[in-house]
Amino acid sequence: QIRRQARERRQYIYAKSLEAQERQTYLRKQQVKDVLASGKALPTELRKDANALGRDLTFDEAQAEPSSHIDNEYSRAGILDPKIVVTTSRDPSSKLLQFAKEMRLVFPNSHRINRGNYVVKELAEACRTNDVTDLVILHEHRGVPDAMIVSHFPHGPTVYFTLHNVQLRHDIASYKSSTVSEQYPHLIFENFSSKLGERIRDVLKYLFPVPKEDSKRVMTFSNEDDFISFRHHVFMKIPPRQVQLAEVGPRFEMKPYEIRQGTIEQTEAEREWVLAHYSRTAKKRSLLSGPAPRPSATAEDADKNPKKRARR
Repeated sequence: QIRRQARERRQYIYAKSLEAQERQTYLRKQQVKDVLASGKALPTELRKDANALGRDLTFDEAQAEPSSHIDNEYSRAGILDPKIVVTTSRDPSSKLLQFAKEMRLVFPNSHRINRGNYVVKELAEACRTNDVTDLVILHEHRGVPDAMIVSHFPHGPTVYFTLHNVQLRHDIASYKSSTVSEQYPHLIFENFSSKLGERIRDVLKYLFPVPKEDSKRVMTFSNEDDFISFRHHVFMKIPPRQVQLAEVGPRFEMKPYEIRQGTIEQTEAEREWVLAHYSRTAKKRSLLSGPAPRPSATAEDADKNPKKRARR
Protein backbone atom coordinates (compact mmCIF):
# COMPACT_ATOMS: atom_id res chain seq x y z
CA GLN A 1 0.00 0.00 0.00
CA ILE A 2 2.76 2.47 0.93
CA ARG A 3 4.81 1.59 -2.16
CA ARG A 4 1.79 2.07 -4.41
CA GLN A 5 1.05 5.49 -2.89
CA ALA A 6 4.68 6.53 -3.35
CA ARG A 7 4.64 5.39 -6.98
CA GLU A 8 1.37 7.23 -7.71
CA ARG A 9 2.79 10.32 -6.02
CA ARG A 10 5.90 10.24 -8.25
CA GLN A 11 3.73 9.85 -11.35
CA TYR A 12 1.59 12.80 -10.25
CA ILE A 13 4.63 15.05 -9.69
CA TYR A 14 6.09 14.06 -13.06
CA ALA A 15 2.80 14.83 -14.84
CA LYS A 16 2.64 18.23 -13.13
CA SER A 17 6.19 19.01 -14.23
CA LEU A 18 5.30 18.25 -17.88
CA GLU A 19 2.06 20.23 -17.76
CA ALA A 20 3.56 23.72 -18.14
CA GLN A 21 6.04 22.57 -20.82
CA GLU A 22 3.34 20.90 -22.93
CA ARG A 23 1.08 23.93 -22.57
CA GLN A 24 3.81 26.31 -23.76
CA THR A 25 4.64 24.16 -26.81
CA TYR A 26 0.96 23.86 -27.69
CA LEU A 27 0.43 27.64 -27.52
CA ARG A 28 3.51 28.34 -29.68
CA LYS A 29 2.28 25.89 -32.32
CA GLN A 30 -1.12 27.58 -32.31
CA GLN A 31 0.57 30.95 -32.80
CA VAL A 32 2.51 29.65 -35.82
CA LYS A 33 -0.68 28.13 -37.22
CA ASP A 34 -2.60 31.43 -36.86
CA VAL A 35 0.24 33.42 -38.46
CA LEU A 36 0.41 31.06 -41.45
CA ALA A 37 -3.35 31.22 -41.88
CA SER A 38 -3.43 35.02 -41.79
CA GLY A 39 -0.35 35.50 -44.00
CA LYS A 40 1.35 37.90 -41.58
CA ALA A 41 5.02 38.01 -40.61
CA LEU A 42 6.23 35.72 -37.84
CA PRO A 43 6.76 37.32 -34.43
CA THR A 44 10.40 37.73 -33.43
CA GLU A 45 10.23 35.24 -30.56
CA LEU A 46 8.95 32.48 -32.89
CA ARG A 47 11.39 32.84 -35.79
CA LYS A 48 14.13 30.70 -34.26
CA ASP A 49 11.82 27.70 -33.65
CA ALA A 50 9.46 28.25 -36.58
CA ASN A 51 10.93 25.44 -38.72
CA ALA A 52 10.73 22.83 -35.95
CA LEU A 53 7.22 23.90 -34.93
CA GLY A 54 5.96 24.12 -38.52
CA ARG A 55 7.32 20.65 -39.34
CA ASP A 56 5.03 19.08 -36.73
CA LEU A 57 1.91 21.08 -37.58
CA THR A 58 0.73 18.60 -40.20
CA PHE A 59 0.72 15.86 -37.58
CA ASP A 60 -1.04 18.01 -34.97
CA GLU A 61 -4.31 18.57 -36.77
CA ALA A 62 -6.13 16.16 -34.47
CA GLN A 63 -4.14 17.11 -31.37
CA ALA A 64 -6.34 17.87 -28.38
CA GLU A 65 -5.51 20.53 -25.85
CA PRO A 66 -2.80 19.32 -23.42
CA SER A 67 -3.84 17.89 -20.08
CA SER A 68 -4.27 20.18 -17.09
CA HIS A 69 -4.55 19.87 -13.32
CA ILE A 70 -8.26 19.13 -13.73
CA ASP A 71 -7.48 15.97 -15.70
CA ASN A 72 -4.88 14.83 -13.17
CA GLU A 73 -6.49 15.81 -9.88
CA TYR A 74 -10.24 15.94 -10.55
CA SER A 75 -10.63 13.13 -13.09
CA ARG A 76 -13.60 11.67 -11.18
CA ALA A 77 -15.47 14.98 -10.91
CA GLY A 78 -18.96 14.74 -12.36
CA ILE A 79 -18.80 10.93 -12.33
CA LEU A 80 -18.61 10.33 -8.59
CA ASP A 81 -19.93 12.76 -6.01
CA PRO A 82 -17.26 14.27 -3.72
CA LYS A 83 -16.92 12.83 -0.23
CA ILE A 84 -15.82 15.48 2.26
CA VAL A 85 -14.69 15.39 5.88
CA VAL A 86 -14.98 18.57 7.99
CA THR A 87 -12.99 18.91 11.20
CA THR A 88 -11.39 21.58 13.39
CA SER A 89 -8.12 22.37 15.06
CA ARG A 90 -7.39 20.85 18.45
CA ASP A 91 -9.40 21.92 21.52
CA PRO A 92 -11.98 23.97 19.56
CA SER A 93 -14.18 26.61 21.17
CA SER A 94 -17.98 26.38 21.10
CA LYS A 95 -18.18 28.92 18.28
CA LEU A 96 -15.74 26.98 16.10
CA LEU A 97 -17.71 23.78 16.75
CA GLN A 98 -20.90 25.55 15.70
CA PHE A 99 -19.18 26.90 12.59
CA ALA A 100 -17.97 23.39 11.71
CA LYS A 101 -21.54 22.06 12.03
CA GLU A 102 -22.80 24.75 9.68
CA MET A 103 -20.00 24.10 7.18
CA ARG A 104 -20.98 20.42 7.25
CA LEU A 105 -24.44 21.52 6.04
CA VAL A 106 -22.90 23.74 3.34
CA PHE A 107 -21.12 20.82 1.62
CA PRO A 108 -23.41 17.98 0.50
CA ASN A 109 -22.20 14.43 1.23
CA SER A 110 -19.90 15.72 3.99
CA HIS A 111 -19.23 14.34 7.46
CA ARG A 112 -18.01 16.19 10.53
CA ILE A 113 -15.63 14.46 12.91
CA ASN A 114 -14.32 15.60 16.27
CA ARG A 115 -10.60 16.28 16.13
CA GLY A 116 -9.76 14.78 19.50
CA ASN A 117 -6.09 13.76 19.68
CA TYR A 118 -5.72 12.89 15.99
CA VAL A 119 -2.58 14.21 14.34
CA VAL A 120 -2.61 15.40 10.74
CA LYS A 121 -0.91 12.25 9.42
CA GLU A 122 -3.58 10.02 11.00
CA LEU A 123 -6.33 12.18 9.49
CA ALA A 124 -4.76 11.91 6.02
CA GLU A 125 -4.38 8.12 6.29
CA ALA A 126 -8.01 7.77 7.38
CA CYS A 127 -9.16 9.91 4.44
CA ARG A 128 -7.22 7.79 1.93
CA THR A 129 -8.50 4.54 3.44
CA ASN A 130 -12.15 5.64 3.23
CA ASP A 131 -11.96 7.16 -0.29
CA VAL A 132 -12.47 10.71 0.97
CA THR A 133 -11.94 13.27 -1.80
CA ASP A 134 -11.43 16.42 0.32
CA LEU A 135 -10.50 17.28 3.90
CA VAL A 136 -11.60 20.68 5.29
CA ILE A 137 -9.91 21.86 8.50
CA LEU A 138 -11.15 25.00 10.29
CA HIS A 139 -8.96 27.06 12.61
CA GLU A 140 -9.63 29.89 15.06
CA HIS A 141 -7.93 32.67 17.00
CA ARG A 142 -9.33 33.49 20.44
CA GLY A 143 -12.70 31.96 19.64
CA VAL A 144 -13.08 33.58 16.19
CA PRO A 145 -12.81 31.35 13.08
CA ASP A 146 -9.93 32.77 11.04
CA ALA A 147 -8.56 30.08 8.66
CA MET A 148 -9.65 27.19 6.47
CA ILE A 149 -7.54 24.49 4.79
CA VAL A 150 -8.91 22.49 1.84
CA SER A 151 -6.82 19.41 1.00
CA HIS A 152 -7.72 17.25 -2.01
CA PHE A 153 -6.99 13.52 -1.99
CA PRO A 154 -5.21 11.39 -2.99
CA HIS A 155 -2.38 13.69 -4.21
CA GLY A 156 -3.39 17.32 -3.73
CA PRO A 157 -3.56 20.24 -4.07
CA THR A 158 -3.88 21.85 -0.64
CA VAL A 159 -5.17 25.43 -0.49
CA TYR A 160 -4.88 27.68 2.57
CA PHE A 161 -7.44 30.46 3.16
CA THR A 162 -7.80 33.15 5.79
CA LEU A 163 -11.37 33.87 6.95
CA HIS A 164 -12.80 37.30 7.75
CA ASN A 165 -16.14 38.65 9.03
CA VAL A 166 -17.54 35.21 9.84
CA GLN A 167 -21.25 35.27 10.70
CA LEU A 168 -23.08 32.10 11.69
CA ARG A 169 -26.63 31.21 10.74
CA HIS A 170 -27.94 32.35 14.10
CA ASP A 171 -26.43 35.79 13.51
CA ILE A 172 -28.57 36.21 10.38
CA ALA A 173 -32.05 37.12 11.54
CA SER A 174 -33.84 36.24 8.30
CA TYR A 175 -33.20 32.51 8.53
CA LYS A 176 -32.05 31.59 12.02
CA SER A 177 -35.21 29.66 12.97
CA SER A 178 -35.46 27.55 9.78
CA THR A 179 -33.83 24.34 8.64
CA VAL A 180 -31.11 24.09 5.99
CA SER A 181 -31.87 22.59 2.60
CA GLU A 182 -29.91 19.44 1.74
CA GLN A 183 -30.28 19.87 -2.04
CA TYR A 184 -27.22 19.92 -4.28
CA PRO A 185 -26.67 23.67 -4.83
CA HIS A 186 -26.16 25.71 -7.96
CA LEU A 187 -22.86 27.64 -7.92
CA ILE A 188 -22.12 31.24 -8.94
CA PHE A 189 -18.49 32.32 -9.42
CA GLU A 190 -17.85 35.99 -10.09
CA ASN A 191 -14.60 37.60 -11.25
CA PHE A 192 -12.22 34.59 -11.36
CA SER A 193 -10.60 35.37 -14.71
CA SER A 194 -6.83 34.96 -14.18
CA LYS A 195 -4.95 31.64 -14.20
CA LEU A 196 -4.72 31.70 -10.41
CA GLY A 197 -8.40 32.65 -10.16
CA GLU A 198 -9.37 29.67 -12.33
CA ARG A 199 -7.21 27.43 -10.14
CA ILE A 200 -8.95 28.60 -6.94
CA ARG A 201 -12.35 28.38 -8.65
CA ASP A 202 -11.75 24.75 -9.62
CA VAL A 203 -10.70 23.82 -6.07
CA LEU A 204 -13.94 25.32 -4.69
CA LYS A 205 -16.17 24.11 -7.53
CA TYR A 206 -15.27 20.45 -7.19
CA LEU A 207 -16.22 20.43 -3.51
CA PHE A 208 -19.85 20.30 -4.67
CA PRO A 209 -21.67 17.61 -6.67
CA VAL A 210 -23.58 18.30 -9.88
CA PRO A 211 -26.99 19.83 -8.99
CA LYS A 212 -30.37 19.01 -10.43
CA GLU A 213 -32.07 21.59 -12.61
CA ASP A 214 -34.96 22.14 -10.17
CA SER A 215 -32.68 22.78 -7.17
CA LYS A 216 -33.71 25.87 -5.16
CA ARG A 217 -30.36 26.33 -3.42
CA VAL A 218 -27.49 28.53 -4.60
CA MET A 219 -23.94 29.24 -3.36
CA THR A 220 -22.18 32.43 -4.43
CA PHE A 221 -18.42 33.00 -4.51
CA SER A 222 -17.79 36.62 -5.51
CA ASN A 223 -14.22 37.91 -5.79
CA GLU A 224 -13.40 41.55 -5.14
CA ASP A 225 -9.80 42.68 -4.55
CA ASP A 226 -8.78 39.04 -3.93
CA PHE A 227 -11.32 38.67 -1.11
CA ILE A 228 -13.86 35.94 -1.92
CA SER A 229 -17.29 36.67 -0.43
CA PHE A 230 -19.30 33.53 0.28
CA ARG A 231 -23.11 33.71 0.47
CA HIS A 232 -25.65 30.91 0.80
CA HIS A 233 -29.23 31.45 -0.40
CA VAL A 234 -32.41 29.59 -1.19
CA PHE A 235 -34.86 31.01 -3.69
CA MET A 236 -38.46 30.57 -4.69
CA LYS A 237 -40.07 31.47 -8.00
CA ILE A 238 -43.14 33.68 -7.79
CA PRO A 239 -45.29 33.77 -10.93
CA PRO A 240 -45.08 35.27 -13.42
CA ARG A 241 -41.41 36.40 -13.42
CA GLN A 242 -40.30 37.14 -9.89
CA VAL A 243 -37.82 35.39 -7.62
CA GLN A 244 -37.69 35.71 -3.85
CA LEU A 245 -34.31 35.17 -2.14
CA ALA A 246 -33.66 34.21 1.47
CA GLU A 247 -30.14 34.11 2.91
CA VAL A 248 -29.37 30.96 4.84
CA GLY A 249 -25.85 31.48 6.15
CA PRO A 250 -23.16 31.21 7.21
CA ARG A 251 -21.47 34.16 5.49
CA PHE A 252 -17.81 35.08 5.41
CA GLU A 253 -14.97 36.42 3.29
CA MET A 254 -11.91 34.33 2.54
CA LYS A 255 -8.55 35.08 0.96
CA PRO A 256 -6.17 32.41 -0.41
CA TYR A 257 -2.52 32.73 0.60
CA GLU A 258 -0.86 29.44 -0.38
CA ILE A 259 -1.27 26.46 -2.73
CA ARG A 260 0.79 23.29 -2.29
CA GLN A 261 1.14 20.41 -4.74
CA GLY A 262 0.44 17.73 -2.19
CA THR A 263 -1.84 16.75 0.67
CA ILE A 264 -1.86 18.42 4.04
CA GLU A 265 0.56 16.06 5.82
CA GLN A 266 3.24 16.30 3.09
CA THR A 267 5.41 19.12 4.42
CA GLU A 268 7.96 18.48 1.66
CA ALA A 269 5.38 19.19 -1.09
CA GLU A 270 6.31 21.94 -3.53
CA ARG A 271 4.65 25.32 -3.13
CA GLU A 272 2.76 26.10 -6.30
CA TRP A 273 1.91 29.67 -5.26
CA VAL A 274 2.42 31.85 -2.16
CA LEU A 275 0.95 35.29 -1.55
CA ALA A 276 3.67 37.95 -1.38
CA HIS A 277 2.48 40.55 1.11
CA TYR A 278 5.50 42.78 1.33
CA SER A 279 5.98 43.79 -2.28
CA ARG A 280 5.61 47.40 -3.37
CA THR A 281 2.80 46.68 -5.80
CA ALA A 282 0.85 44.36 -3.50
CA LYS A 283 -2.10 46.75 -3.14
CA LYS A 284 -2.31 47.42 -6.88
CA ARG A 285 -2.50 43.79 -8.02
CA SER A 286 -5.64 41.72 -8.48
CA LEU A 287 -4.29 38.19 -8.49
CA LEU A 288 -7.57 36.29 -8.88
CA SER A 289 -9.20 38.55 -11.48
CA GLY A 290 -6.11 39.57 -13.45
CA PRO A 291 -5.08 43.12 -14.41
CA ALA A 292 -7.89 45.55 -15.10
CA PRO A 293 -8.14 46.78 -18.71
CA ARG A 294 -6.59 50.17 -19.20
CA PRO A 295 -9.18 52.82 -20.10
CA SER A 296 -8.83 54.14 -23.62
CA ALA A 297 -8.25 57.86 -23.91
CA THR A 298 -11.17 59.63 -25.57
CA ALA A 299 -11.47 63.09 -27.04
CA GLU A 300 -13.40 64.28 -23.99
CA ASP A 301 -10.55 63.17 -21.69
CA ALA A 302 -8.04 65.00 -23.87
CA ASP A 303 -10.10 68.16 -23.69
CA LYS A 304 -10.22 67.94 -19.90
CA ASN A 305 -6.46 67.38 -19.65
CA PRO A 306 -4.53 70.28 -21.28
CA LYS A 307 -1.20 68.38 -21.16
CA LYS A 308 -2.56 65.61 -23.39
CA ARG A 309 -4.03 68.17 -25.79
CA ALA A 310 -0.72 70.08 -25.99
CA ARG A 311 1.24 66.86 -26.60
CA ARG A 312 -0.97 66.11 -29.57
